[in-house]
Amino acid sequence: MRKKVLLLMALTVLLGLLSGCTQVNQDITAESEGFWNVWFVYPLSQLITYVANMFNENYGLSIVIVTILIRLVLLPLNIKQLRSSKAMQDIQPELQKIREKYSSKDANTQQKLQQETMELFQKNGVNPLAGCLPLIVQMPILIAFYQAIMRTAEIKEHSFLWFQLGEPDPFFILPIVAAGATFLQQKLMMAGTNTSQNAMMPQMTMMLYMMPIMIGVVAIFFPSALALYWVVGNIFMVAQTIFIRKPMMKDKDAQTGGTK
Repeated sequence: MRKKVLLLMALTVLLGLLSGCTQVNQDITAESEGFWNVWFVYPLSQLITYVANMFNENYGLSIVIVTILIRLVLLPLNIKQLRSSKAMQDIQPELQKIREKYSSKDANTQQKLQQETMELFQKNGVNPLAGCLPLIVQMPILIAFYQAIMRTAEIKEHSFLWFQLGEPDPFFILPIVAAGATFLQQKLMMAGTNTSQNAMMPQMTMMLYMMPIMIGVVAIFFPSALALYWVVGNIFMVAQTIFIRKPMMKDKDAQTGGTK
């Protein structure tokens, strides 16, 4: 969990530097130069505009549709993440036994700990980095989404429902819904976890509460269009987790006779 957080932070800094070196205060156009503009911001701006034109220039509805399309593209990675997360939870008792067996901190013992841990992962088809893949892919999309909104006048100045896309939600409804959907999605991810035998429980509990708070606070200050992206994306993730994880849990119950 700690490695995932550090990796995410490093990626965020890298993307911030990459996107910050472009013309962030200028409108995005076909003439915009730079790798970030050409391959991320401009295509996303054009996609949102194209879909909006199909619905009488409704940019809010376009963001909803584009968000769902992005989530569908990322669906294979998210399924892999769910399966890896479940497999990691299932092997926690065995993993804890290995850690207790090699509790000494000397180099030779730690090497044996890593070796047996990797063998356990390979035996059960667990990839510790699988959970990072959706985060790694989503970070550039999220930053590009923000810039596409703020650097495209048609999107930024458009109103949808009760809010203007380029301004924060004046009633804080979107941040609250985004935080709530994030909490629900995290809670569903933890469903079926044996809390007494899971060594990752403290980190998982911390993420359960920290992620919704972080999303909610950021959504308060950022453009409503970005909060709308989070709301739609997180609701999609909740539905995805329910429909994908539930069959996994049924398979587990069938194998264990309903015991945990």
